[in-house]
Amino acid sequence: MSQKIKNNIIILTLIIVVIGSIQYLVFKIQDIYAIYNLNSLLYSPLLTLIVSLFLFLLQLKTGERLKKRLLLILSIMAIVLTILVGFYIVEIQPVKFVLNFHKASNILKNLFAPNFSLFVPMLNALAQTIYLALMATVLAIPFAFFLSFFAARNLMSKRPIPNMVYYIVRTLSTFTRSIEAIVWAIIFTVWVGIGPFAGMLALMVHSIASLVKLYSEQIENIDHGPVEAMQATGAGTLQIWIFAVVPQILSPFLAFTIYRWDINIRMATIVGFVGGGGIGQALQQQQQLLKWSNVSIIMLMIAITVWVMDIMSAKLREYLMRK
Repeated sequence: MSQKIKNNIIILTLIIVVIGSIQYLVFKIQDIYAIYNLNSLLYSPLLTLIVSLFLFLLQLKTGERLKKRLLLILSIMAIVLTILVGFYIVEIQPVKFVLNFHKASNILKNLFAPNFSLFVPMLNALAQTIYLALMATVLAIPFAFFLSFFAARNLMSKRPIPNMVYYIVRTLSTFTRSIEAIVWAIIFTVWVGIGPFAGMLALMVHSIASLVKLYSEQIENIDHGPVEAMQATGAGTLQIWIFAVVPQILSPFLAFTIYRWDINIRMATIVGFVGGGGIGQALQQQQQLLKWSNVSIIMLMIAITVWVMDIMSAKLREYLMRK
């Protein structure tokens, strides 16, 4: 694809964003302030596309110098208008945030007065959370390690069957990763019942998908010299993977795995809110009872645990990456 075609695609996209954003903002303003009772068809996607195509065709007749200036103006307009549209869609209201502070003042007051008598009873739930994250990571490793070789573009030839396997593994990995662990936890709590096993399964499924992406990208960045040397000797695919690929990826793989365990400890708290066990489930129970002092000590325990694990995992990843 030539640079000229790429620039035209970018300009057309920016025009659509600008026109669509302007239409949305005008529609919202007239809807809020009832300035005009205009037909909603005037703000349809079809009209956005028609106007955008018309403006795009007009700019085709301009010179290259004017096109560069137009591209800059459209980029700035698209950024500004996107932020303005975001304010309306997300309903950001700073005034309400300030004026309604008194509604949250009681909660905040209790959050800064943790109930330390709950510390020892919560240690069991905290340990369950740590081991839940650990087991999810450990059990995800062999699946992710195996699948990552099939998700690496440089190891899968473009012949029909290997190419199909590559796209199937990549698609499944992307689909699984796009569904948050809390959703998987909801599914597994129905499947195996409420408890840490459901939370572990949810984190394991999400970890497999995430590690496949990280592992496969690392495989794609290996030095191809050893691979080509082994291919020249007539080595098979499995032999190449074991002796030419694996030695180059072990340290990064371990670093990524530790990083994933770090993430899983944080996510284990969240899956507990939907019945995934651990300290997150205890936090959700105390929150429903409106016992904010109890919530405070649990939050403090989670924060300290995450902080300690973050420091430990960072040091260990740094050590492994130097190897």
